[in-house]
Amino acid sequence: MNTPGDEGPMDLDEGASPAAERTFEALPAARGRAFARSWWGQAWLKALEDTALDNEQVKLGRRHARAGAVGAVSVRPGRITAVVQDRDHTRHRSDVLLQQLSAADWDRLLDMVADRAGHIAALLDRDMPPVLVEDAAAAGIELLPGIGDLESECSCGAWDHCAHSTALCYQLARLLDQDPFVLLLMRGRGERELLDELQARSASRAELPAGEAAAAEPSGAGVPAAEAYAARDILPPLPAAPPPVAAPGAPPVLGGGTPPAPGVDVAALEFLIGDAAARAQRLLADALSTGHPDSPPPPALTPAQDAVRLAAAGPGAAISARLAAGSGRDARGLASAVRAWELGGAAGLAVLEEEWTPEPEALARATGRLAAAWEDDETGPRLRVTGNRWTVVGGAAQLRYGRDGRWWPYLREGGRWVPAGPATDDPAGALAGLSAEG
Repeated sequence: MNTPGDEGPMDLDEGASPAAERTFEALPAARGRAFARSWWGQAWLKALEDTALDNEQVKLGRRHARAGAVGAVSVRPGRITAVVQDRDHTRHRSDVLLQQLSAADWDRLLDMVADRAGHIAALLDRDMPPVLVEDAAAAGIELLPGIGDLESECSCGAWDHCAHSTALCYQLARLLDQDPFVLLLMRGRGERELLDELQARSASRAELPAGEAAAAEPSGAGVPAAEAYAARDILPPLPAAPPPVAAPGAPPVLGGGTPPAPGVDVAALEFLIGDAAARAQRLLADALSTGHPDSPPPPALTPAQDAVRLAAAGPGAAISARLAAGSGRDARGLASAVRAWELGGAAGLAVLEEEWTPEPEALARATGRLAAAWEDDETGPRLRVTGNRWTVVGGAAQLRYGRDGRWWPYLREGGRWVPAGPATDDPAGALAGLSAEG
């Protein structure tokens, strides 16, 4: 009987370019290790687990992928394909579909990259910086999948995502570890095509006279929003929304010949001005996104949370010390808080600083998920539970259960528990990652 990976070439969809297709050999089983190690692989898994509707299918799919049941994976614009083998050796062709970016989206993405020398250098060196996701989102382009973005087709006959398509999604995280350009191929552009377009665009911009590409200033005084809404029945339609802003404006340099007023920290003030400009640019990008009308506003940060957000921007030792003191933390405490923020924002910070006891039903679900996390022939570690924290007995590893139902890995360093990785739906994978790091 054939094993996964023995299949012949798979038929391309009508209209797909053979040159744009890439095929990856079947990967071995992934027992005893974190499922994804790179930022891109972990970001893909987080997007997958955040948007999953059926936790049981996620669990079965992860088990298939861990067992090495996914064969060779074909990746092409809008689709990934593989043969997945069940435990009874029945094989199913499974496809996962992701919407390609439109030509206009690619134009905006390439323009954004061409405006950033660091992005150009990284991409031409075959490196995809993680900040590309945030910058693309600021231009109104989502690279990672959101809720409802991943569709599936499987020969098992399932009408929605099944264990086979979920296993294929998990396997893609390991492929992204090898080459994050796979994500851009799924979104519609192969690596060579993308780099050729980027080089051409960069070369044409370099030939423009200085200032020729500057955006024209908007004209007209406009109408205050309150007046426009009050007179909406008699005024003409509102003008089109403002265009996206590719990058926040450069903050002014305040240092000069005139000494500052007593008590004014010039470096701190420049830092806060730059932060305000960056936040304004992100707020505008969010307001222009298609999902903005249906998205509730994010909760306001407390002063202590905002101090961590500011410290995560790397303002320097002097400003970080002021932020630590102002938020009631010492230097080590602020460093741990910044690490938690980088891994999960306000939710990650809450997991670091809050200890709580899940309700009985939630505790039962968490305990059951832990019991089922290890395969039949694997023995999980002994864990001691206190509130929402499961600590490895005799070890320096801990899992914390978040209010969102995900697991956050922690390590004990210098007498403190510190965040050691992003949240995941897979407690066994989280602990395996800690073991690998140790």
